[in-house]
Amino acid sequence: MTKETYKSGFVSIIGRPNVGKSTFLNKVIGQKIAIMSDKPQTTRNKIQGVYTENDAQVVFIDTPGIHKPKHKLGDFMMKVAQNTLKEVDVILFMINAEEGYGRGDEFIIEKLKTTNTPVFLVINKIDKIHPDELFPLIEQYKSLYPFKEIVPISALEGNNVNTLLEQIKSYLPEGPQYYPADQVTDHPERFIVAELIREKALHLTREEIPHSIAVVLDAMEKREDGKTIYVAATVIVERSSQKGIIIGKQGSMLKEIGKRARADIEALLGSKVFLELWVKVQKDWRNKMNQLRDYGFKEDDY
Repeated sequence: MTKETYKSGFVSIIGRPNVGKSTFLNKVIGQKIAIMSDKPQTTRNKIQGVYTENDAQVVFIDTPGIHKPKHKLGDFMMKVAQNTLKEVDVILFMINAEEGYGRGDEFIIEKLKTTNTPVFLVINKIDKIHPDELFPLIEQYKSLYPFKEIVPISALEGNNVNTLLEQIKSYLPEGPQYYPADQVTDHPERFIVAELIREKALHLTREEIPHSIAVVLDAMEKREDGKTIYVAATVIVERSSQKGIIIGKQGSMLKEIGKRARADIEALLGSKVFLELWVKVQKDWRNKMNQLRDYGFKEDDY
């Protein structure tokens, strides 16, 4: 294709918590840039994944799951999610086929009625239901909102993901290539490293809610040998009891978090990593604006 017909644009992925937005993004981009968890509300920042082909570039924005906020961090996340609706070319409203329609969907659809952006209904996790259950689900959602396209997929298995990408491209305007072809995200490596550590903490500690964990990167530098990268990070929790869970008996949990995170960080950086982790209690940090800013949640960015 000639340069004149190159298409590019921004696509927002929204949906209730835990519908598979991050799994989809990672499948499309081909490597892990968004953390995945079976717990709701694990994505906090806009994570941009960049998908580039010869004729098009799609910049995906993975938003925090839209929900009614319960604290200042929740307010911040809700603001992030809603603002992305105004600045994109296509909105993917993703639902979980297994869970079907829920009250959270009603809340999101009300928000969608205020935008003129084309909205696709993406029905994820179709591998979890019988094909006969799909048609009634489609009819139900069609009666609630005039979706431009309805695409059933399995992000985990990759089913129909390419079809969805082709349909997205057909809605994009002609435009420039915003990012180099080999760049898959606009986030610095430090951000992704911190997210990978947080992901492991969430996977391994099921007793506490995800929002009470933050990870701050204290250092990331090459060692003198030039082959090893030294990473130091602090896991922030809200209560002493959570600190005990993260550390584990004789430090066993923190060691396991570090071991799993190091493997992913080494894959990301393509280098041997020496990882040191600490745990710190900051009471009620999710309701304190100065601490939210310290941990990377900046109101000015949105």
